[in-house]
Amino acid sequence: MRLWSLHPEVLDSKGLVALWREGLLARAVLAEQTKGYRHHPQLERFRAAANPLGTVEAYLWEVVAEADRRGYRFDRRKLAPRRNVPPLPVTEGQLAYEWGHLLAKLAVRDPVRWQALQGQRPRPHPLFVVVPGDIAPWERTG
Repeated sequence: MRLWSLHPEVLDSKGLVALWREGLLARAVLAEQTKGYRHHPQLERFRAAANPLGTVEAYLWEVVAEADRRGYRFDRRKLAPRRNVPPLPVTEGQLAYEWGHLLAKLAVRDPVRWQALQGQRPRPHPLFVVVPGDIAPWERTG
């Protein structure tokens, strides 16, 4: 499971579809509708939110918005009505780590997108606000 802190606009088509699918899985886990992935570290920051389920829903609404911009048809009926939630923090180190991780994937999977992203600075997913700090403790870098 990878719930990117990066803005969904930088993902290739496979990455965006995977993010939608994995975000829906995360929502099912937080809603206690599945037994798998309950202890997945990517969910820690959502669990720390005042409204974990509403926060992951807000995250997914931004994924749907990117899908709409690309002409994809993600089934928004799977989501509760859109609500405003407080932003979550993401550290500069976490954003930089994910940027490097994504670029490595794109170099193999989508060289054209990889080339287009060279020299750009990573933008966070709209749910996140960037704060100083290293890679998040929940991140698995190995």
